[in-house]
Amino acid sequence: MEAVLGVATVLEAEPLMPSMADVLNLLARVPLAADGAGLIDQIRALEDLKCLAGARQAGATVAFELSQRREQADAGVPGAGQGAGAAAQIALARRESPARGSRLLGLAKALTGMPHTFAAFRAGLLNEWRATLIVKETICLTPGDRAGVDEELAADTGALDGAGDKAIIAAVRAAAYRRDPASVAKRAARAVSERCVSLRPAPDTMTYLTALLPVAQGVAAYAALTKEAGTACAAGDDRSRGQVMADTLVERLTGSPGGISGVQIQLVMTDRTLLHADAEPARLPGYGIIPAAWAREIALTGGSATAKAPATGQAGATGQAGATGQAGATGQAGATGQAGATGQAGVDELQLWVRRLYTTPGSSELVAMDSTARLFPAGLKRFLQVRDDTCRTPYCDAPIRHHDHITPWHTGGPTSAGNGQGLCEACNHTKETSGWTAVTTPGPRHTVATTTPTGHTYNSTAPPLPGAARPTADVPSTNVPQRGLKECPPHRGEYGLEPGQRLMGHAGQVLGRESAPRTHGPADARQRSRARESTAP
Repeated sequence: MEAVLGVATVLEAEPLMPSMADVLNLLARVPLAADGAGLIDQIRALEDLKCLAGARQAGATVAFELSQRREQADAGVPGAGQGAGAAAQIALARRESPARGSRLLGLAKALTGMPHTFAAFRAGLLNEWRATLIVKETICLTPGDRAGVDEELAADTGALDGAGDKAIIAAVRAAAYRRDPASVAKRAARAVSERCVSLRPAPDTMTYLTALLPVAQGVAAYAALTKEAGTACAAGDDRSRGQVMADTLVERLTGSPGGISGVQIQLVMTDRTLLHADAEPARLPGYGIIPAAWAREIALTGGSATAKAPATGQAGATGQAGATGQAGATGQAGATGQAGATGQAGVDELQLWVRRLYTTPGSSELVAMDSTARLFPAGLKRFLQVRDDTCRTPYCDAPIRHHDHITPWHTGGPTSAGNGQGLCEACNHTKETSGWTAVTTPGPRHTVATTTPTGHTYNSTAPPLPGAARPTADVPSTNVPQRGLKECPPHRGEYGLEPGQRLMGHAGQVLGRESAPRTHGPADARQRSRARESTAP
């Protein structure tokens, strides 16, 4: 009897700990309130729950990074290399890009060193964004001074309750400057080294071209554009001031009123879009999906509203501004434009040529190309650029900088399309860290399974190509005549097809894309040396 009571006492003293799945299931079972006041109470409670979850996540993030450092130290990794790959694993777990994963790790480490701010975050007095603002404004300080600012602000006492973003930033900056004015001044001086230019998509086939500049240079550049706009408007230009400033910026950067001179833009479209006025959208690397009509305008006129003549080009072209389209139902025709031929209106016309790539029926997988070389040859690099579009790491959409062997070359991995993937520089270095593995797996398109040192596996599938998932691909357009499969001429492309060899498939399972930027000689010499590229009007 005493033994039974003893067991019961132990069971009562050590209850089972709930798992995260238990917490999620319990939260999912909470019904919505029946009235407005109850719903507001729930919204506030859920906000507090988000803050608590964020604080627990930050604690888990720091603990994971420390565990990785200990494991790597035990494995003999030098101190400078310890912690490598931890931020990338955190990013994958949070479904974020590797760059944001690094920032989240830094935020968590800084927050756990600011006990008052961390407590306010955990209690819901500060949300994650405002906790981030406090960390950003104190990151230039030493840990001791940062802790001093944290104590002065005393966010966990409710001192910042009701304050907006600007008020919090002002309070933190003032406290930081009182603690260490020299570090704050150094931070401002160091910011000059972080000047950069970035590009991000905007709605309706527009983009935001942003420059981070020192204040004097930024003001001077804006003043020059404003002056030019004022002069044009005073002379009767019918464009708005903002339009003149934008056009002037493009012209001065590219040296061409149309904005395309000496550089390539790489455009992927189906043959139906390029040749048959189909509505299938195209893909513009660095931007995303664009309307078919706009893609045709780029391919045939370079996107210039004043370039009306067909893009035929002449010898002596100095650069490329091109698009790729598809020719035939099983091969892609790349329409590439070169600036250099001047039309009657003084506008550079474009030279267009076609490069066809081929896909297999059903899966729309690009046809593979193999090489025995250690490095990927130029044609195979273009192949990977077309197929992968951006870095293949899940949640990372950075531009491709490295062409990587999925199975390393030094372990016998071939230099082939199937064993290749496009990665950004950071992700390629992370993949080479001890404990990371990657293999190709079966899938509807090229699929890579990446396994992290903790044993978690993440799959990455190549993005769909224009026309690949078109449900009505076999239905001809009612507006324009269609070309049958038998009319597609035999062509030996860059990817190993012999003359007369075909890959039969449904219309729309083809794709094209411009090659990487490079300098060409005269058009006739290029055509003799690259017989696989044919000129297109």
